[in-house]
Amino acid sequence: MAITAAMVKELREQTQAGMMDCKKALVETDGDMAKAVDILREKGLSKAAKKAGRIAAEGLVALIISDDAKSASIVEVNSETDFVAKNEEFKTFVSDVANVALAVKPADLEALKAAELDGKTLETVLNEKISKIGENMTLRRFAVEEQANGAIVGYVHGAGKIAVLVNMESSASADKLQELGKDIAMQVASMNPKYISGDDVDPEYIAHEKEILMAQAINENEEEAAKGKKKKPVEIIEKMVVGRLQKELKEVCLLEQVFVKNSDFTVGQVVKNVEKEVGNSIKVSSIVRFEVGEGLEKKEENFAEEVAKQMGN
Repeated sequence: MAITAAMVKELREQTQAGMMDCKKALVETDGDMAKAVDILREKGLSKAAKKAGRIAAEGLVALIISDDAKSASIVEVNSETDFVAKNEEFKTFVSDVANVALAVKPADLEALKAAELDGKTLETVLNEKISKIGENMTLRRFAVEEQANGAIVGYVHGAGKIAVLVNMESSASADKLQELGKDIAMQVASMNPKYISGDDVDPEYIAHEKEILMAQAINENEEEAAKGKKKKPVEIIEKMVVGRLQKELKEVCLLEQVFVKNSDFTVGQVVKNVEKEVGNSIKVSSIVRFEVGEGLEKKEENFAEEVAKQMGN
């Protein structure tokens, strides 16, 4: 498979590795982007593996929570430029989409687009705004949360760049759940956990990360040996990998993360402290975090041309 400058550019943006390292990884994997990322991580060349989905697209995220805090919606609408994202008409439309999603609770994105707003489908309204503003806009995604016994709390950060919903099941008072939920939502916005607890971690994720960490450790061991240092035995390497994996899981699991407002506690300990205070159990049932443009990229033709020139294409 021919490796193009655009492919190298994409891999470099995902990993922050050098251009030639990216090209070699793509050649080795015959253009498989995911495998190329793994190779760069194994070799310790990926400087930003956790930032694999570079934020590039503009737009807004918004959320709406019902008055009784039993249901909520969260949406993302993208625009081409930040200028349009700051437009009051665009902001109003994004808020309208969130309200429609909460009212209709559609099954999927197509159903949301078909839902009515002021006598027209959302898709029709969106197309009219595209024609009027002269810039492409996309209704990208949404989620609806419901909680019969407890509360849903939301937090919007950065003037609509990150939005979070925290769904909690509990008989505790609404005030206490609001206070705790806000703290947890800010934690989620800041630390972007992949899972709520270690029990929720996908076994395939663990197996994949263990494989990457093992390859990293073996490569490090070989490099140390090449410098004249004594090679570590396999059992020591395996223990190192287990330790690194446990550390990584603490970073990706919400309840095991260090609480950003007080580093003396984990988020799980904070929840338990509030449980003792209110005399009721509190379960974080689910979390939803939308960040504008995550996983999307803008076209950067000049940079692609620069890469092409350096690659000799």
